[in-house]
Amino acid sequence: MDDQVLTTILFLAVVALTVGITFWASRQTSGTADFYAGGRSFSPVQNGLAIGGDYMSAASFLGISGAIALSGYDGFLYSIGFLVAWLVALLLVAEMLRNSGRYTMADQLAFRMRQRPVRMAAATSTVVVSIFYLLAQMVGAGALVALLLGVDDQAVKNIVIFGVGALMIFYVTVGGMKGTTWVQIVKAVLLMTGSALIVVLVLAKFDFNLSELLGAAASNSGQGSAFLEPGLKYGATATSKIDFISLGIALVLGTAGLPHILIRFYTVPTSRDARKSVLWAIGLIGVFYLFTLVLGFGAAALLDIPGLRKSGELDASGNLAAPLLAESVGGGAGSTGGAILLALIAAVAFATILAVVAGLTLTSSASVAHDIYNSVIKKGTASEADEIKVTRWAAAGIGLVSILLAIPAQSLNIAFLVALAFAVAASANLPTIIYNMFWRRFNTRGALWSIYGGLISAVGLVIFSPVVSGKGEDPTGKNLSLLPTSIDISWFPLENPGIVSIPLGFFFGWLGTVTSREPAAEDRYTELEVRALTGAGAEQAVQH
Repeated sequence: MDDQVLTTILFLAVVALTVGITFWASRQTSGTADFYAGGRSFSPVQNGLAIGGDYMSAASFLGISGAIALSGYDGFLYSIGFLVAWLVALLLVAEMLRNSGRYTMADQLAFRMRQRPVRMAAATSTVVVSIFYLLAQMVGAGALVALLLGVDDQAVKNIVIFGVGALMIFYVTVGGMKGTTWVQIVKAVLLMTGSALIVVLVLAKFDFNLSELLGAAASNSGQGSAFLEPGLKYGATATSKIDFISLGIALVLGTAGLPHILIRFYTVPTSRDARKSVLWAIGLIGVFYLFTLVLGFGAAALLDIPGLRKSGELDASGNLAAPLLAESVGGGAGSTGGAILLALIAAVAFATILAVVAGLTLTSSASVAHDIYNSVIKKGTASEADEIKVTRWAAAGIGLVSILLAIPAQSLNIAFLVALAFAVAASANLPTIIYNMFWRRFNTRGALWSIYGGLISAVGLVIFSPVVSGKGEDPTGKNLSLLPTSIDISWFPLENPGIVSIPLGFFFGWLGTVTSREPAAEDRYTELEVRALTGAGAEQAVQH
């Protein structure tokens, strides 16, 4: 069978499976509880798989593997940051958030704050973080399909990005949370199975000797022993070292503020199930990030890594390392085994992208409908049918914005793009959640200053960083920044703003609170504390 035909069949099978799940789920969805939280009917194992499906995105499978293939030890630090972050989510957020909210992050904040301004701020932050994350998934989709079609035409990549955007809008508008969750569960199983297969085949090439694999990777990388030591990417200058610290802080703290992860805690019946689902997710994600170690170093050992910076075998972002590694261990380019494995892994990666974009779009559009439309505009009087209708329109709008922003971002590594989303989440969302649950005096002005202060500082610093302008071109002539090379507004030297914007988010939350004359709602805080710690009254409406 022709390689392109095989690839097309597998791609269509993945899309058909996810579309079928979505139609099935649409028949089980009857109200906002079903549409936003899946009827709170998922078991800890199911929700743990879904969380893993949400978290193990294209950034993990494609971006981290590529980062390790290009930067060795420094690339693997992404994996460590993503995994350690779950301890913060488990210990500080999961159970308490499940007990004290209903559908969105804003529910928990609005319980003891003035609803309208807080919900508007939380919804704004949710949409911005989701769009940053969506960029990464769509960039991965464009690169992946272009590889499989054997073309490097920019128009084809743009068409793919539009197609993924249309699919994600379909998943959300038709299937809601039930459909999205089952797509994520299926995707998690496919991704773990596909990754395990490639890991076994890579290790078999080196007689299951990890030391031999690492030695071959170092030798083939052209960097020698430096490839296995700290500093290849982040140690050359003081600025790069500070940039790494900023990246690490953003990764570790960002997960607990990611809206599409937070909303998953509302899909289980009890807070105990929320805690159990996080434990399942940690186990699944931990194994997966060990897989990325083998995938990344396997790509460095078996692919033409020095050449990828010059000949364009891989674009300099490294996003295609995992699929090309699958082709290599299957027998190489032109072989039947190589074509089958390449198509299989690419189809799994595509399923990964579809599942994650659906979760992100649902989260942000639900926040627009539930927090802005119903609570702010309609003051809580909108019907469930109207709220769901607005969610669907919001999904279309957010999808369109993400498509338009993803097109110029295709030269960036997608793990790096996700790290920016983590920085924004940790700057705007996490300080507000922590203050709200643990600081009795925290009030509405503090929440607003924390969200907007963290959000504006994080996004503002990104705009004036090398991510947007001033980074130059790679050896193949591709622009490494978003703006043309003739424009340089990068006065902020760090690529990740977390080391500055996260402390600012906490500072603005404190400053807004202590300078406000608004009396703290002591009784509301006490009630929230009891609810967060015990679950008493967790199913009641949070509006007041």
